[in-house]
Amino acid sequence: MRRTSGRIEPRLAGVAGALLGALLAGGCAAMPESGGVTRIELSKSSADKNLQVRVFPVEPARNATPQSLLAGFLDALTADDGYDTARKYLTPGAAASWKPEAGVSVLASNPAVDTTRSDTDTDVSIQVTGQQVAKVDDRHSYEIQEPAAAHFTFSFVREKAGAEWRIDHLPDGLIVNEVTFRNSYRQVDRFFFAAPDPSSPVAAAATSQEVLIADPIYLRRRIEPLLSAVNAVVAGPSKWLSPVARSAFPSGTKVETASLDDSRTGHVTLSGADLSSATACRQMATQLLYTVADQGTGQVDRLELKGQHGGPSCQASRADEPAIGPGSLAGQMSSRQFVQRADDGTLYETRGESGGDQVHGPLGRAQPSGKPLSAIAVARDGERAAAVSADGHQLFTVPFSETMTTMPPPVLTTQVRPGSKGDDGLTSPTWDGRGDLYVVDRDPQEPKVLMVRDKKVVPVPVERLGGRQVQGIKVSSDGVRVALLLKDGKDGKEQKLWLGLLLHEGTKDAPTARITGLRLANPVLEDVTSVSWAEADQLLVLGKEKGKLQQLHYVSTDGSQSPDTRLQGGGEMSTVAASETRSSSTAPVPPVLALQGGGVGKPYRLVNNQWRELVLMYQASAFIYPG
Repeated sequence: MRRTSGRIEPRLAGVAGALLGALLAGGCAAMPESGGVTRIELSKSSADKNLQVRVFPVEPARNATPQSLLAGFLDALTADDGYDTARKYLTPGAAASWKPEAGVSVLASNPAVDTTRSDTDTDVSIQVTGQQVAKVDDRHSYEIQEPAAAHFTFSFVREKAGAEWRIDHLPDGLIVNEVTFRNSYRQVDRFFFAAPDPSSPVAAAATSQEVLIADPIYLRRRIEPLLSAVNAVVAGPSKWLSPVARSAFPSGTKVETASLDDSRTGHVTLSGADLSSATACRQMATQLLYTVADQGTGQVDRLELKGQHGGPSCQASRADEPAIGPGSLAGQMSSRQFVQRADDGTLYETRGESGGDQVHGPLGRAQPSGKPLSAIAVARDGERAAAVSADGHQLFTVPFSETMTTMPPPVLTTQVRPGSKGDDGLTSPTWDGRGDLYVVDRDPQEPKVLMVRDKKVVPVPVERLGGRQVQGIKVSSDGVRVALLLKDGKDGKEQKLWLGLLLHEGTKDAPTARITGLRLANPVLEDVTSVSWAEADQLLVLGKEKGKLQQLHYVSTDGSQSPDTRLQGGGEMSTVAASETRSSSTAPVPPVLALQGGGVGKPYRLVNNQWRELVLMYQASAFIYPG
């Protein structure tokens, strides 16, 4: 969900406009006399022209052949009146057993078919094939995939020669092409609470740690979108996010009604949930408030939750946002911008278009060694920073304090291996919103991720790396989701973006953490140079697709990317940095800074989706936002 200061906005629809009332006719084709591969020409909607199209289904035509019946059925799957018409293409038994909600198979284009007629002329099988590029599971979660061949078999029967054909056996779920999917579905964020860290020093006050995290899903645009989203929240988080997410809704909860009134208030009625606990009721209402606000229905100020037969009720409002809203752990300082000077490594905090002021403390002065620090990460509270030494083998946490004149002792020192070529050591320090610091140790003999809590160093195993090596890490402010840059083996040249979950366990005296649920964020991006969290539900990624120039992309935490938020001018950029929150209520995206050219280059700021060169009094080597 896109959030602005002081109010909640719906997600941009991702289309240029809406075209209502268009009739999509089912395709008709002659039944081939012998088996062979042909192509089903499904109805081409105006989504090809970036328009939303309202789809009205067509019932089976009289004397339709199996092939034209299949084309009509696949068209009817995307109709905006549900699946009643689609079931008319099925036999009564198939209509009763077919489960359209089982998921969605997304194909790159219209499928091809191979038809086989039996000798009795009363049953036919058609195999549908295509390149599957994505899928949506039974919990509405989207997963982009490497293109791979997919096969679906449909069986047709008729009681006797001359009778009407109907589909007797078919796969559960839907089959659509990419264009149809974009027209019929839209991405919505549903919200759950980040699981508390049992080893945190403030674990006793666990509720004060909780913050909402986005769980992106895809829902039908025009089939009860509000009720569908509310049901999706009540059903629980996606299979991927569930290890680090908590829902306030108990098992067995059922949604009876969901509506919005003219006063920007949402109303939801539940059964099977005990609303007598004011805290639990309010948490349920808060989850629904943020999800309902993402329905494209306009600003929602308040949500009221009540039971089916009266009794206790509660409400959540926008006033709750600062405490537990998405991204709230990013901190009020998240839009502050810092620049590392190229010649001596001095850290400045910028002010608008000016070069800004040097920060207080040792980081605001040149290092005694004369060599700039190799990496700096400012904490979410804006009061300190992590710094990696020039040789990459020491990690410091340094307060922005006028009274501190020299660097404190390192919190972590790693071994210099014989024959080091300078590509080992520590890199990519990053902070979560709870004060924990993470860093990658590229030790060639034992590469690993480490967490620093206070002055205690905790190894963070990454499960199922499969021989890949971690080159970079960015932890979200909520502390439970992580973006990783991985390369294949020691000789791998290309970095790919992976997403994982940061699972905290252990006790206050013996904390543990591990990264699990590793998945490739977007297979299309084959080489990623830089990544940064940009709002609570997406990443700003500098990378390139196969055969294309390097480009900036906004990538959701489910791996999908929006064609409407692709930024121009990323071809010569070497690194990007983004804030996790917007700088103002009118800003279209969070603040973004970029450096053009490797090492020392031209600095740019994103202003109204246009790049503007920054004129600084010094050369910059890195831009930094808190985190």
